Amino acid sequence: MTSALAPARVLDATTWRARRRAHEERVDGWLAPHLRRRAAGVRHPVEDFLFTYYSHRPAQLRRWHPGAGVVLRDADAAEFGRDYRAEAAGLTLDTEAVRRRRGDSVGWIRSLLARTAQRPGHFGCFGMHEWAMVYRQAREEIRHDAWPLRLSPEETARTVENNRIRCSHFDAYRFFTAPARPLNLLAPTRETQHENEQPGCLHANMDLYKWAYKLSPLVPGELVADAFALARDIRTLDMRASPYDLRDLGHPPVRVETPEGRAEYAAAQRDFADRAAPLRARLLAAIDAVDPG
Repeated sequence: MTSALAPARVLDATTWRARRRAHEERVDGWLAPHLRRRAAGVRHPVEDFLFTYYSHRPAQLRRWHPGAGVVLRDADAAEFGRDYRAEAAGLTLDTEAVRRRRGDSVGWIRSLLARTAQRPGHFGCFGMHEWAMVYRQAREEIRHDAWPLRLSPEETARTVENNRIRCSHFDAYRFFTAPARPLNLLAPTRETQHENEQPGCLHANMDLYKWAYKLSPLVPGELVADAFALARDIRTLDMRASPYDLRDLGHPPVRVETPEGRAEYAAAQRDFADRAAPLRARLLAAIDAVDPG
């Protein structure tokens, strides 16, 4: 049953097939290089991150969904999967079945998104989370060990020690080295995630992709792709501002160990927060359309 808040929108076959084709072509532009690297056994610390850190597989990202409250004329249920049912006007998503299967997760995601949106953004972390992930590590322990660090181990450590670390995102903080954790002003946990996340955080905004695909197929495929595009751009800044030297990959550093680099980082962080805000609002609207209570 579609939401009682609005009547179902009916898309003719020409319209929905064009939308699906545009989505697939857009996603293929991201997938093709990744799949070539994967077949060749080549790793890319920037471009491959969204496919390795997150659980959404390439084929799932490529699959287009119209979202809840949409009827597709002349559509075959076999093309769209178990969550769809045929009605007199065409094929539509069985939103009630999807919500039952997701249990409490939809409400959990909505609460996190809404509470994050209500907070002011903080723009003074300067990407120190990536530095805290290599703080006082031996070379063989470093996560992206195929790539050199820009500074010596001692200079890297001093950069961490000389900058106030205020990481509010649990999934970044949990990768801090043991010596770096006491240097953080916060101690975020999964249980306190709703209390800590704020809209200036790069990782909170990158995670809009995660919440979008976890809500799929309740949200349109285009929204998942929009969130992926934002996350991809954020990951680029994240690694440019990291201690790694990725110039050979075409990513010049944002030197957050300098005042100029910190100003550049904060400006980019604000831009990403501005881009993330309407995506967060679209996800909230999509949830409210199928779960108005």
